[in-house]
Amino acid sequence: MIQSMTGYGNAVVAYKEKKIHVEIKSLNSKALDLNTRIAPLYREKEMEIRQMIAESLIRGKVDFCVWIEKEAVLDATPINAALVENYYHQIQAIAEKTGIPVPNDWFYTLLRMPDVTTKTEVEELSDEEWNVVCQTIKQALKSIVDFRIQEGAALQKKFSEKIDNIEQLLASIAPYEQNRVEKIKNRIIDGLQNIPGVDYDRNRLEQELIYYIEKLDISEEKQRLTNHLKYFRETMDEPAGQGKKLGFIAQEMGREINTTGSKSNQAEMQNIVVQMKDELEQIKEQVLNAL
Repeated sequence: MIQSMTGYGNAVVAYKEKKIHVEIKSLNSKALDLNTRIAPLYREKEMEIRQMIAESLIRGKVDFCVWIEKEAVLDATPINAALVENYYHQIQAIAEKTGIPVPNDWFYTLLRMPDVTTKTEVEELSDEEWNVVCQTIKQALKSIVDFRIQEGAALQKKFSEKIDNIEQLLASIAPYEQNRVEKIKNRIIDGLQNIPGVDYDRNRLEQELIYYIEKLDISEEKQRLTNHLKYFRETMDEPAGQGKKLGFIAQEMGREINTTGSKSNQAEMQNIVVQMKDELEQIKEQVLNAL
């Protein structure tokens, strides 16, 4: 079944005093174009994360983001009280020695001193937390894959409608094709008879007519187009990841329709060819979204 490359998935999990958020968005692309934004604590696992995404999504322009939401109390930068006290005593000592007045607003002065509000602790990623993050990423990946499957079902329905339309249009060419051979033959003979004093070899005329009509024959183009339409349907039912293949089949369908148009010397047939091109163009536009 077809999957779309367009999708969205997210997952959130609570772990101790924080929430871990994972968000994934994807659009169509010829290959996997992965852009990641990873919380500093998890950056050491970036290659593992990329591998997980590549195995699940295969292709598309993917934006991946994982971030941590902490409680405000825990996330606040601690004030180094010992350092504040040390600065306070130093400033008082300098003021007494030099006669410079002490500050009117002690807190404003002391809190602006170097390293008073600098976070110095380094958080390490535990195996337990990494396992939680992995599960959250997998949940988000499942969410986006489900989204892609849903969008792919809509694409497949659209493709089936367009293929049906092309088949019906192809069948509608038959009546005009049967009549045009006789029309071509009569038109040429009438033209020769209207030229006074012209005698022609009927056998040679028949040979030339056969050659001319064979050049205008579209039986092979119709047969190949029918085969391509059937192959397109079969490919849609194969496992996901056939988007490029569907694109190649659509190109071959276009060649047969174009050749049919170049051989069509009747306005009615050319109008049908134009309608087939319109249906095929809509397939080509949407097949770019197929995984």
